[in-house]
Amino acid sequence: MEPANLFTVLRRYWRLLAGCTAAALLLGFLLTPAGDAVDDGKWQCKVAITPVAGAADTVRADQVLSYAQGSSVTTAAAQKLHVMDVAGLSARRTVAAASTQMLQFTTTGPTQQSAAELAQALSDATITGYSQESKRSADESIKRLQAQAKEQQEQVDQLQRDFSSARPADQPKLKPQLDSAIASLTKTLGAIGDLRNYSQTDAIQQWGSIDCKETGGNFLSAPSRGLRMSIAVVLGLGLGVVAALMLSRMDSRLRTRNGAEEAFNLPVIGEIPLLSRRNRRLREPLVVARPSDPAAEAFRSLRSTLLLTGPDVLAQQIGDGATDPAARAARRRANPAPVILVMSGRSGDGRTSTVANLAAALAETGRQVLVLDCDFRHPQTHVHFGVGEGPGMAELLSGEQLTDPGDLIRRTNVEGVSLIPGGNTATAYPAALVLRAGEVLRRAQRHADVVLVDSSPLLHANDAYELVRHADAVLVTVMAGNVKPEEADRVAELLARTGVPVAGVALLGTDGPTGLRRKPGSARASAAAARSAAVSAPLPSVPRPAAAEPQEHKPSWARRPAAEGPQEAENESTLQLRLGEDL
Repeated sequence: MEPANLFTVLRRYWRLLAGCTAAALLLGFLLTPAGDAVDDGKWQCKVAITPVAGAADTVRADQVLSYAQGSSVTTAAAQKLHVMDVAGLSARRTVAAASTQMLQFTTTGPTQQSAAELAQALSDATITGYSQESKRSADESIKRLQAQAKEQQEQVDQLQRDFSSARPADQPKLKPQLDSAIASLTKTLGAIGDLRNYSQTDAIQQWGSIDCKETGGNFLSAPSRGLRMSIAVVLGLGLGVVAALMLSRMDSRLRTRNGAEEAFNLPVIGEIPLLSRRNRRLREPLVVARPSDPAAEAFRSLRSTLLLTGPDVLAQQIGDGATDPAARAARRRANPAPVILVMSGRSGDGRTSTVANLAAALAETGRQVLVLDCDFRHPQTHVHFGVGEGPGMAELLSGEQLTDPGDLIRRTNVEGVSLIPGGNTATAYPAALVLRAGEVLRRAQRHADVVLVDSSPLLHANDAYELVRHADAVLVTVMAGNVKPEEADRVAELLARTGVPVAGVALLGTDGPTGLRRKPGSARASAAAARSAAVSAPLPSVPRPAAAEPQEHKPSWARRPAAEGPQEAENESTLQLRLGEDL
């Protein structure tokens, strides 16, 4: 998929993306804890403690284990971590003797960082606390040995005096006692020196680094709630994008010019961009209220296409004498105003707004436009022109005697545009009203230069099908994303059966120019040219008029031929003409 098409799909389904993201955020918020203080940790860290070099003979593993299991170590670790729940920390750690010379702490936590910090705090507290206890014990032993050394020193001094004062014959007897006393003193002084060195260094140390591993955690146990929420946003957006692409693939409704042309088998002669909510609330046509809006320019482009390719009367220039009532009446008697029926297959296809804006655009060219609201199911044309409710087409068509439509014509807020509203349709029977529409339309042609007729949806009611045969041309409106290809095909089939020339399709609600025009050298264009050439050949069953000069060639959707020929052959000819315009 092209990046532009991808962004178009995402913009179309932005509500789905927002919903998936919000759902993921809510689910992540409900399923994840508020912080790291949880009991069921998913991380496990181990740290080993061994005696320092040279202290292995004086350090006993059972003494260190007994000290590490005490409350003083846990309390010191809690103070270092600034945690008040000492019992909670005790539940997250275990200590055991891995060997006769190694002690091992095992801690758990919701994150690697919290478990590692607890293991480090317990290791530091054990090393520091046990070293302090060992120092105090060494100091007490030194004091005791110093007192013993003092006594031994006094004994040695006494033996030395006795040895000096003894006779030479008695000195060999005193010599062993003196040597033994000096050896005991030397041993005691050596023990005091060893204890002093031992008290000045740590008795135990941490062995290696902390070993951490995850024990069944997932993204819900991420380091913080903020990170978990960020992960939830990414997952929600990803799910929304996948769902939007799937729905886009499954959605076969018409959204582009190429899709509409292929489904209706008619050219798209106007693409109207999607109107903002503010513009949709306007009480007058957009062409008048926002003349520089891109949508207003699109309606003017639609008007120009109709003027260039429409019936001769519609394409006729309004020159001098346009404001002279007598000249205008004479022109209308000679060339009755063309009747353009604006219809759609379904409701919600922008039919009424197209009528209002097209009427305002035609009035800008100096033409007098008369709008007839023949949508007896849901008349809304008077709302677009700021006209109040009153008698209109329902009363005109239901009367026993046909009155002049001029009596019911009402001025609108758009100069050059007049309106006969739908009237009171609450008690009217639409199917009976349209039976007399032919005579009303013929009389209405005398009061304007162009007659625009708004109708009911073709696939929802039979009113539009009855009105088609009284029109000089038909304009089909379709809202992007509102019509399926099979519905468009049904509309095209019904119009083909009537034999009424169709101007084309107005595609509303687009995001910009859609589709690509086919190049003249393409295979499909060549096939279309071949079909057009085949259609232009005379049909055996239908009398064809003599070939006209090139400069007198009329557009393919000009007025339908006179009704002398058989109806079946006429319909067949019109259908082939439509097929010749395919692609």
